[in-house]
Amino acid sequence: MYKNLLLFSCKVACQVVAAAYTRVWIPDPDEVWRSAEIIKDYKEGDKSLQLKLEDETLYEYPINLQGNELPFLRNPDILVGQNDLTALSYLHEPAVLHNLKVRFLESNHIYTYCGIVLVAINPYEQLPIYEQDVIYAYSGQNMGDMDPHIFAVAEEAYKQMARDEKNQSIIVSGESGAGKTVSAKYAMRFFATVGGSASETNIEAKVLASSPIMEAIGNAKTTRNDNSSRFGKYIQIGFDKEYHIIGANMRTYLLEKSRVVFQAEDERNYHIFYQLCASSSLPEFKELGLTCAEDFFYTSQGGDTSIDGVDDADDFEKTRHAFTLLGVKESHQMTIFRIIAAILHLGNLEIQGERDGEACSVSGEDEHLSSFCSLLGVEQSQMQHWLCHRKLVTTAETYVKSMTLHQVVNARNALAKHIYAQLFSWIVQHVNKALHSTVGQHSFIGVLDIYGFETFEVNSFEQFCINYANEKLQQQFNSHVFKLEQEEYMKEGIPWTLIDFYDNQPCIDLIEAKLGILDLLDEECKVPKGTDQNWVQKLYDRHAASQHFQKPRMSNTSFIVLHFADKVEYQSEGFLEKNRDTVYEEQINILKASKYQMVADLFQEEGAVPAAALRKGTPRIKVRSASPAFKAANKEHRKTVGHQFRNSLQLLMETLNATTPHYVRCIKPNDEKLPFKFDPKRAVQQLRACGVLETIRISAAGFPSRWSYPDFFDRYRVLMNKRDLSKNDKKQICQTLLEDLIKVSWDQFQFGRTKIFFRAGQVAYLEKLRADKFRAATIMIQKTVRGWLQRAKYQRLRRATLALQRYARGHLARRWVLGSLREGAAIILQKQYRMVRMRRAFLRVRNATITIQAFARGMFVRRIYRQMLMEHKATILQKFARGWLARVRLRRARAAAVVLQCHWRRLQARRQLKALRIEARSAQHLKKLNIGMENKVVQLQRKVDEQVRPELCQAGLDLKPQAVSATVPCLPAYILFMCIRHADYINDDQKVHSLLTSTINGIKKVLKKHHDDFEMTSFWLANTCRLLHCLKQYSGEEAFMTQNTAKQNEHCLKNFDLTEYRQVLGHLSIQNYQQLINIAEGILQPMIVSAVLENESIQGLSSVKPMGYRKYSSNSGEGDNSYSLDEMIRQLNSFHSIMCDQGLDPEIIQQVFKQLFYMINAVALNNLLLRKDVCSWSTGMQLRFNISQLEEWLRGKNLQQSGAAQTLEPLIQAAQLLQLKKKTSEDAEAICSLCTSLTTQQIVKILNLYTPVNEFEERVTVAFIRNIQVNLKGCELEGTNDISVVLVTSLLNHC
Repeated sequence: MYKNLLLFSCKVACQVVAAAYTRVWIPDPDEVWRSAEIIKDYKEGDKSLQLKLEDETLYEYPINLQGNELPFLRNPDILVGQNDLTALSYLHEPAVLHNLKVRFLESNHIYTYCGIVLVAINPYEQLPIYEQDVIYAYSGQNMGDMDPHIFAVAEEAYKQMARDEKNQSIIVSGESGAGKTVSAKYAMRFFATVGGSASETNIEAKVLASSPIMEAIGNAKTTRNDNSSRFGKYIQIGFDKEYHIIGANMRTYLLEKSRVVFQAEDERNYHIFYQLCASSSLPEFKELGLTCAEDFFYTSQGGDTSIDGVDDADDFEKTRHAFTLLGVKESHQMTIFRIIAAILHLGNLEIQGERDGEACSVSGEDEHLSSFCSLLGVEQSQMQHWLCHRKLVTTAETYVKSMTLHQVVNARNALAKHIYAQLFSWIVQHVNKALHSTVGQHSFIGVLDIYGFETFEVNSFEQFCINYANEKLQQQFNSHVFKLEQEEYMKEGIPWTLIDFYDNQPCIDLIEAKLGILDLLDEECKVPKGTDQNWVQKLYDRHAASQHFQKPRMSNTSFIVLHFADKVEYQSEGFLEKNRDTVYEEQINILKASKYQMVADLFQEEGAVPAAALRKGTPRIKVRSASPAFKAANKEHRKTVGHQFRNSLQLLMETLNATTPHYVRCIKPNDEKLPFKFDPKRAVQQLRACGVLETIRISAAGFPSRWSYPDFFDRYRVLMNKRDLSKNDKKQICQTLLEDLIKVSWDQFQFGRTKIFFRAGQVAYLEKLRADKFRAATIMIQKTVRGWLQRAKYQRLRRATLALQRYARGHLARRWVLGSLREGAAIILQKQYRMVRMRRAFLRVRNATITIQAFARGMFVRRIYRQMLMEHKATILQKFARGWLARVRLRRARAAAVVLQCHWRRLQARRQLKALRIEARSAQHLKKLNIGMENKVVQLQRKVDEQVRPELCQAGLDLKPQAVSATVPCLPAYILFMCIRHADYINDDQKVHSLLTSTINGIKKVLKKHHDDFEMTSFWLANTCRLLHCLKQYSGEEAFMTQNTAKQNEHCLKNFDLTEYRQVLGHLSIQNYQQLINIAEGILQPMIVSAVLENESIQGLSSVKPMGYRKYSSNSGEGDNSYSLDEMIRQLNSFHSIMCDQGLDPEIIQQVFKQLFYMINAVALNNLLLRKDVCSWSTGMQLRFNISQLEEWLRGKNLQQSGAAQTLEPLIQAAQLLQLKKKTSEDAEAICSLCTSLTTQQIVKILNLYTPVNEFEERVTVAFIRNIQVNLKGCELEGTNDISVVLVTSLLNHC
């Protein structure tokens, strides 16, 4: 059915869309797919399409409708760069590859959704997108609301676990070097941060500490990756009912033991060997006998033993610290390092051949043998003997046989691998023991970090097991994707048609069914003289007719399996040996007899451990018996490696099927490990292998494009006529429009309950119709504008001609007038010159005459002045003589009067003194009579005070904010201060202490009781501050009395110094203020994103774009949590009115709103930097309008001096950045000069996220972004960009 539908769609596409200027994809040997443009309309019956490539080369592309060889159509530019591949209108391989390439290279986005799958491309570079603030930004958000991220997948799993009460799994897969381990590590870091333990066990730190240990003992450098995991692991993170981490458990799969004894060129052994060698100079490691890694055979086979940028000694310290954090004793750590060192010495044994290689021996003086035995605590002579001999047991007797040189080397290597594998298992068990919790587990989230599909030039047993595991995981993935598609269709009421998807069950049966590959391999291992060749021959005989099995033409020792991802040829050599994993029992018995308890425990039998306990991942504690265990006969009873791997894989699949899976597919962009280099061949190979294209194929077979009715109406209303737009039912309008526009087949779209479902390509067809409508309107507008421009140009030319004529005539007239004026001016100049010359001569004569007259008159006047001066001086002498005589007479009369007054006043004073003495004697008598009455009054007053004071304090604490605000603000503070003044007045130290202590404790209790009540918290903040102000104002200290009046100074405290209590009240005020801020932030924070970023205050600016179905789980069952800007402003008004009514200081009110607006800026800008859907021109316009509303509110409340408006400056600049032009160098300079409050990373991030709202707006080019980076770097060097805002959530607690 799928093929018929695809053929029908291709025919329709060829007839409808294959017109001139249509862009398509054609195959290319170098770039996989290449873009081209049709230059000639396709006509029915044509055998080829005329194309033009991007380099202007003409190309003729042959087509065959019957053979389904039509080229793939390109998506419109508006859809390129989507963060969800299923949102593309044309869903096929070239569209997926191109979208990933654009996001990776141009926008530097490494994460992209593909439905329920997160595609992660390894950037080979450290990116600043995993910090703590990014975790908090993604916490609590829906998966589709933010940019794709590993944190979004982790949050989705955490949210579904809490909401659905069902266990979750995150499956991380990909080939070596794709970044699986890093992705799994960041997912675990997210859970450790968001679901931190409620107790003091610090279990989340232990979960993270397990990573360096497992990397040290399980990771190694390969040709593809410097830190490649050579084992698979499934980590279950347990949560309690409150969804806090309580513990964890780890399962491991198929450790690559062969790496311990062999490494290919340019590869390394496990990291722990090199870390230990790098730290061999430490004093505690002297007894290990280690030197550099180049000196040991097991660590030097790959050549270079170092990794660029990696310090093995530093990593070793981290490993030891992790061991300590997980509770591994120092003695156990030293034993671990002794075992690892012993393995290195075992690899350096010198084996000497004898009798032409038929026998061999190890010298007893070999220092490496001595080191090996001493480190493991075993008998050297026994180990020396059994390394070169083996025991053969028959029914009659037991033989000891010498081994050949080849057999001894193989036995030595097998022993080294076995020791390391047992040590690995022991460490994993103890990690699980450290992470185990006694608290009951309510649910868990599993993180599966497992190897991806592998194919090399030589593929052996390890690759076979890895690809077998991927077959099982792919089957589970296909089933889950298919199930989600079916649930979506049934939910919307869409008729469900069975989709034919690839089922790899036959391939799985070939491997694991009865008499399958693994079964035949186990059977051959039981044969005494079984060989790899005999086993392969059995495979040829048994499975020659299978569709998934082939025999190579040129080989009789290999076989081919047709996996879902690729055809792989396996070489049979070594299959039986690796499957048996045989180690000679004599060597194991020597190790069991080690004098070191831990070494002996490694090789004890594990039969006593119940299988159920192993299945549940319970940590196992091995107990060594005091008496020697009974030795069984020398027979092989252990299960083969293949059998064990099949059982563990089956257990894993059961676990995954019982959970809700989430998929992360890691892609390796190139083999050179170069940052941000994209190799299309390697990428498409991995996309085919990891199931991403299968997801696309399943989506394309149904209805991949889905639009809600309101979004569809807003997007395509331009295609509707006025009569339809007048209707109120948007759903009916959309149905009518589609029935009119898409007439090819009714099966191209379906109407669901809340969405419209489209076949692949139909949205692109609607986009083409919409673009044609806009293009026609644009042509009409251009025609009208060009006509208007030409008319305006003609009118300008006509006006210019008339102006030129007018100016020429005026110039001639002015020139004639100027000549006439010059002639008249010459006559006037002559007249004036003659007049001036005659006037100057007259003035000289006149001035000389006046001068002579002045000198003569001055002489006569001076004579008269001297006569008058002599007469005046004589008069002055007479005046002073007469005055002196009068003053002498006055002094004599005044002295006599003073003497008389003194005598009279002395007489009056004596009389008053006598009367006062009589009065004083009578008052003292009355005081003695009434002294007993005063004592009684004081006693009664004290009793009244003791009863009234506690009642007043309690009444003050129990007052309700609503009741007090209606009377006197801060009334409790005034009442309490009155009590303090009275206690000071009566000088009662105990009362003052008890009063203030009970007041402070009472306020703390009220705050604790009403920890989420803004009004009550504001009420007591105002009263605490008021009481503190009163204590300072009336303390009697000069520093606080400068503004007091004289009357206020009379009421200062006289007897007590309350400085310490003022400090306590100050700390209480700060605590109260922090609680007020936390309450306000908790109320405002859910409103900020929807009110500031999403609120459509200006109607008609918003534009929608196609969406995938990644929100299937996050949005189901959740209500509408959107808020408008008006609601947030009403909440701010509520805060302001409450604080003002309760008399809170204006300075504190200003600081509160400054901090709240800082939070609004940080949260909004954080979300803007993490969401592509809001980075557009229309959002910038809406955002700037919303910010202006907030600024207007600040001005209306007289808060413009608080600095709150300045905290919004980064958000304002971000809004302006979205609206500015982004093309030329001048635009780049304007952005750099404008955005001074944004950092370089923030500006580049916004430009990368910027999304055009329609196809007529261009994207921001990579060259422009680089130009911005260069300009900003120059600004930073000059010091002009020193104002920056660090947008981290933790900064919201800066005050």
